[in-house]
This record gives sequence, structure tokens and C-alpha cells, in this order.
Amino acid sequence: MESATLMMSSLPFWYLILLLVGFITPFLKFLKHLIPSKSRRTRSLPPGPKPWPIIGNLPEMIAHRPTSRWIHNIMNDLNTEIACIRLGNIHVIPITSPKIAREILIKKDSIFASRPLNWSSEHVSSGYLSTVFAPYGAQWKKMKKVMANELVSPRRLQWLQDKRMEEADNIVSYVYKQCDKNNGGGLVDIRLVFNARHFGKGKEDGGPGFEEVEHIDAIFTVLRYLFAFSISDYVPCLRELDLDGHKKELKKATKLLMKYHDPLIKDRIQQWKNGKRTHEEDLLDVLISLKDANDNPLLTLDEIKCQIVDMMVATVDNPSNIFEWGLAEMLNQPEILQKAMEEIDSVVGKARQVQESDILKLNYLKACAKEVFRLHPIEDINATHVSIEDTFIANNTYFIPKGSHIVLRRQGIGQNPKIWEEPLKFKPERHLQKDNDGFKDLSLNEPSLNLITFSMGRRACPGITLGSTMTIMLFARMLHGFNWSVSPNETTIDLSESEGGTIKGKPLVALATPRLPTEVY
Repeated sequence: MESATLMMSSLPFWYLILLLVGFITPFLKFLKHLIPSKSRRTRSLPPGPKPWPIIGNLPEMIAHRPTSRWIHNIMNDLNTEIACIRLGNIHVIPITSPKIAREILIKKDSIFASRPLNWSSEHVSSGYLSTVFAPYGAQWKKMKKVMANELVSPRRLQWLQDKRMEEADNIVSYVYKQCDKNNGGGLVDIRLVFNARHFGKGKEDGGPGFEEVEHIDAIFTVLRYLFAFSISDYVPCLRELDLDGHKKELKKATKLLMKYHDPLIKDRIQQWKNGKRTHEEDLLDVLISLKDANDNPLLTLDEIKCQIVDMMVATVDNPSNIFEWGLAEMLNQPEILQKAMEEIDSVVGKARQVQESDILKLNYLKACAKEVFRLHPIEDINATHVSIEDTFIANNTYFIPKGSHIVLRRQGIGQNPKIWEEPLKFKPERHLQKDNDGFKDLSLNEPSLNLITFSMGRRACPGITLGSTMTIMLFARMLHGFNWSVSPNETTIDLSESEGGTIKGKPLVALATPRLPTEVY
């Protein structure tokens, strides 16, 4: 208690006052839950830090940013794979056990299939209209059906193959031009290459222009603040004060996205109305042309706008993160890089570019990507699940109250020493399995949840095939098309993470040289 008192005294006085004032109004509403009945006192919550009355562990959360690292340290100190941290009136349950994760996402999926109601999700999705952020209910079912049946179905995957190949060609061409500018070798900012989006004119060399950089920066800002443990998520009456600045940054980023998206969407809708466009050419056309049972538009303008943001937020992170971390690890272990390139050459040769049909045979490369998912996920905290009723988990050991926020720690699960031997070592071979015919075909999906790629259950990513294809295709194209080495002023790649996150702390800059005949590019 003494250490807690010292910690509290170190916080800004006005901060504590605001917290206390903010809780006066909802106090009576919370009282019933904060003073449980005699029958509920026997229910055992997972282990965790002792909460303060009313405000729970919010003071500790404020004093120990980033929150994901604080949660990591709590679980390490308690030597537990499941914990309970009360923030305001909400029980936050972080988990690093694959077994418990399977129970939540598979066995009791119906109980944990909802999403939190908070300002960030509400703002980005215009009132929970899109697939990712909608709580469990009719709106979520509607939008998930649109995603699964209309946007990422096998038919759509085939339909958009030419566009994906065109984008892959553009990226290879851009890197090749960078090499050509430097007498056969060029320093390439890997993150910038893979974060480009098509807005504005771009640069003459095919690289991203100001508009594309601004757009992609806005997407990553949205990603950073969506589930960032904002104070107002747990004390809604303090929302307008924006004490941690999250609201300001998220509003700015969302406004930038709309600046680029809205004119294109509105213009396209008008083209369909006036008959200038009569057939689908891309996913925006698909969303606009969907009809309900009465032949009226199935989706509103806001639903279309939010679903496009949804798709961009969900797809932009993994391909760039996988290649950046994967190449960084490979440059520090050249034998792995060489093995991956030899596999690609044996399947593809050097007279053509990698095609999507080659992916099935690139098991070692897929193992490298899967190892990045395990060791270096784009974020430690997976999208939050919410329990819609009281329940027990872990062989009925722990009570999980209705409304609890379940956070699966991707890096915590992927680096769990009870599951993985040498958990901090980049070792792709651990994912390969042999049968009588050689190595089994490898998928990036992980039903065992010994690592989290696209998750499982009702809230699993519906675009598993598309996401896997994009990730492996870009990885393969870059390794096949170019030799990669550490830049001249370095001997190894720094593998440290960003402060408070899991992305690479220093963007990877590597030396690229073409390795295929000129006519292939």
C-alpha cells in the first residue's frame, strides 16, 4: 500500500482531481457492480494488481505508458498466462495461453464475439457501422456477410488477380529503378515502398508522392489509437476532456482519410446513378452496386465509407511488417536468406517473375512469414473481444464478468516459452512438418492459436486467403528479384523494437541489387 501511495503522489495533482470528479456522476450506477453480493464474492477472477476503489488500476495505467508494456510486466511479475486488471468499472483480461485463447475463440466464441463501445471505434466507424468495430448483432452480421460473400470470396479473389499482379509489378519496377539510379545498387526504404497508396500523381520513378505518404501515415495513426487504452474508454464522462490526447490525433487522422476517400466515393456513386458506369471494376463498385431484397441499395453512403476504411486498416499493416522484419532477421542470418532464395529459384527459375500460382510450393518462405507473425506481430494486443454474459474459463477456474474486455497478447502467445523452444530466436524451420511426400503444404492460418495470424471464430479475419496471398506474394517478389545486403556503414541490422511497440524501432534500410535478367523486370 505504501508503494501505491508513493506512485499516486507522483501523478499531476490536476490529473487525479479530474479522475475523481469524473467518477462522482457514475458512482451510483457502478455501485451495484463494485460491491458484489455475497454469492458473487466466491467467484475467483484471474490474478492481477489490487484495484483502487471506484477507479480501479487507472492511476497505474496512466503512470506506466505504454499500456501494452505495463500489462506485459504485470503478467511477468505474476508469472501468469491470464490476468485481470480493472480499469474504472471494466475488467480487462489479458491472455498469453493458447489453450485459453482456443477456449475463448472456439469453444465459447458466442460469448466473446462482441466489441467494446468506445469513442475511437465509434468515431472511425461512424457509429459502429463496419465489420471490424460493430458489436455483436444485426449490423455486424450484415457487414460480415458483405465482406465474406462479396469482397473476399474466392470469386472476388480470382476477379482481382490482375490488379494484384499489376501492383506487384509496380513495386518491383520501383525498386529496380532505385537500383538503376545507383549503378546497380540502391538503398531502399522498405517501409515506404510497402506503405504506398495510389493518391495524387506520385513520383516520376514510381515512388509514393506526398498524398500517398500522408494517406498511409493517417492509416497507421488510426491503427495506433484504435485500441490504445484511452482514459475515456473507461471513464466515458471524461471523454470531452481528451486527457491523453488520443481523441485529437484520431480525429485528425480520420479527417485526412476522408479527404482522400470521400470525393472518390461520392463521384463513383454519381457515376452509377447517371449511367456513366454500368459494370463493376473494383471493390468500391461492388459496395455501391449491392442491392437488398427490394432492389434498393443495400449499403448507405456512411456504410460504404466506413467499410473502405475498415479494409484499409485491416490490410495495410501485415505485408509491410512481415517483409521488413523478415528481411531484417534474414540479413542477420544469411543462411536463412539464402535458403529462401534457393527455394524460390527452384520453383520459379530466373526467366520470369513469381506468380500467385507459385505460392503453394513456397513452404519455406511461408515458414519465414509465419515466424515473423510469431516473433514480431504488428501489435502485441489483438482486437479486443467483449463478453456478453458472465462465464467461467480455464476449466471453470476463473470467473469472467459480463462486459469484460478480453485482449489476446499476440507477442505474448507467440513468445510463450511453455509453447515455443528458444522463443526469441528467428527459426522458420519450427513451422515445417514432413510427411511421406516431403514437407506438408503450409498455411499462414494457425488454428491451434499457438501464434495469432488471422485469429479464429466469428471475429476471425474473413480475408485470410487474400491477406496470405498479398503477404507472401510481396515477400517472394522482393527476395526473388533482388539481392539484399546490409548497408555499407553497418555490419548487422538493429533488431530493437520501437518504444512501447512491436514494430521495428529503426526503419530497415538495405542494399538492393537486381538478380534477374533485365528483360524480366
